[in-house]
Amino acid sequence: MWNKIALVLVIIGALNWGCVALFATDVVGFIFGGTYSVFSRIIFGLVGLAGIFLIPTLFSNKNVY
Repeated sequence: MWNKIALVLVIIGALNWGCVALFATDVVGFIFGGTYSVFSRIIFGLVGLAGIFLIPTLFSNKNVY
């Protein structure tokens, strides 16, 4: 279950970075009151932690999903 939650957060982060690159729009910041708002920073922090959490899956041979 934790792997799926982490994967969803990482996908949200990836889509947000794609929007920043293609449209110069920070969607998470737009939704949560600005790039530097407390809520946006919490979401960005959770996305970062999810990425760190998923690093071991790169080196795992078993299917985690």
